[in-house]
Amino acid sequence: MSDLRDAAMSSKAWPFEEARKLLKRVEKRPPEKGYVLFETGYGPSGLPHIGTFGEVLRTTMIRRAFEAISDIPTRLICFSDDMDGMRKVPSNVPNQEMLHKNLQRPLTSVPDPFGTHESFGHHNNAMLRRFLDTFGFEYEFYSATEFYKSGRFDAVLKRATERYDDIMAVMLKSLREERQQTYSIFLPIHPETGRVLYVPMKHVDAQAHTVTFDDEEGREWTLPITGGNVKLQWKPDFGARWAALDVDFEMYGKDHSTNTPIYDRICEILGGKKPEHFTYELFLDENGEKISKSKGNGLTIDEWLTYAATESLSYFMFQKPKTAKRLWWDVIPKAVDEYHQQLRAFPDQDTKAQLANPVWHIHNGNPPKSDMVVPFAMLLNLASVAGADDKDGLWGFIKRYAPDASPETHPHLDEAAEFAVRYFRDFVAPTRQFRAPDEKERAAMEDLVARLKAWDGGLDAEELQSLVFAVGKDHAFDPLRDWFKALYEVILGASQGPRFGGFIALYGVDETVKLIEGALARG
Repeated sequence: MSDLRDAAMSSKAWPFEEARKLLKRVEKRPPEKGYVLFETGYGPSGLPHIGTFGEVLRTTMIRRAFEAISDIPTRLICFSDDMDGMRKVPSNVPNQEMLHKNLQRPLTSVPDPFGTHESFGHHNNAMLRRFLDTFGFEYEFYSATEFYKSGRFDAVLKRATERYDDIMAVMLKSLREERQQTYSIFLPIHPETGRVLYVPMKHVDAQAHTVTFDDEEGREWTLPITGGNVKLQWKPDFGARWAALDVDFEMYGKDHSTNTPIYDRICEILGGKKPEHFTYELFLDENGEKISKSKGNGLTIDEWLTYAATESLSYFMFQKPKTAKRLWWDVIPKAVDEYHQQLRAFPDQDTKAQLANPVWHIHNGNPPKSDMVVPFAMLLNLASVAGADDKDGLWGFIKRYAPDASPETHPHLDEAAEFAVRYFRDFVAPTRQFRAPDEKERAAMEDLVARLKAWDGGLDAEELQSLVFAVGKDHAFDPLRDWFKALYEVILGASQGPRFGGFIALYGVDETVKLIEGALARG
């Protein structure tokens, strides 16, 4: 354990770098609450998207890294801002008209358009928890509605009335002049309509802890700040929550980064200590636009898991969190194969290299053994040429390539075969474009056919790769990747593919000969 801790204290893996910053914080002032608190926030204004999952996953990775270097207990809270007013109706949910009638009401007061839960907020919270539970996260779920109504926020809310002017001074500096005229950190919930009101305060009573305001019809109301009658605007709410819970660490997307000084200062005004932060870059859709809950662009967790295992998504999330990443269908096969490459490398690595390996962080230091003797990209190409409708259609080829493999002994490979058939059917088959070879390519492919017909070297993937390589070299392809690109485009209808020698070994020499001859006859 000491060797691992020593290596972790110098590891350049980003979860350990963040964990060490947090350790410095708690060494200076050990938490009076007896544990280090990690928090992630979630706005349930629409169906949870994959970025929300990524935030919890990455926070968990830092939490586990912290536990590797410290004996201080930890907790993780997933906090849902479900008391926010519904400011617009997401385009990807049913019963749009009904939702429009409930605009500006707290999300936990908006009827569920799916008809399955107490409210729209409850529905989206349930979806988030199901997603998180799928991945086995250890977390505690907090609802802002319950937090406000139960009294757990009362002390900080009262303090906010007492220090109202100080908090307002922080906020007003960040607002345009016209917004300053009507802004208040407090948002009352109208006693009759139930709507969240964005109105200026006529009076904030620091002794009675009440707020007085006029509603949209000009009627004056005075409400206690406690009991769920009033909530905080989202920026003050961020800092107030940190103070109320004594949060030690929270990460959020780059779009929040300019607000960090505001969150921090409000937390301090309300008697808290600002937490450690980590800002990550945003996920982009196929067009390079930020993914959004309300737009429903980008991939959902369920969509990814239709075509690949959970670990591949975790691997994708681990990579370069401070770099914006395109999150679209075509990143899935690469993530699957790279994840298994790292699994295979792990047993032979020293402790330092293991701590830098993504699979250490995905599996909390105890990654399984990979049984993917056939890469996912190869399975996709096999599905293409074999015309398989299900994974059983691939196993005949897999068994010839790896005689000791079976669905029972290689469950991850079996699962991947099913995913590959599904992915090929939905994404590869509709986009395939075969082309005819030019004169030079045709001559090289005819030569390859001749050499394969004369081949008696068995199904060794490396030797077959050398054979294909030699044909390209003999026909003066420069660079040689142009030769392999021609094979993929003419034979497989794609611009890239697996190592061709491995493909021949998997598909079979005689079958590959027929495949190439068929492609040449087509062109």
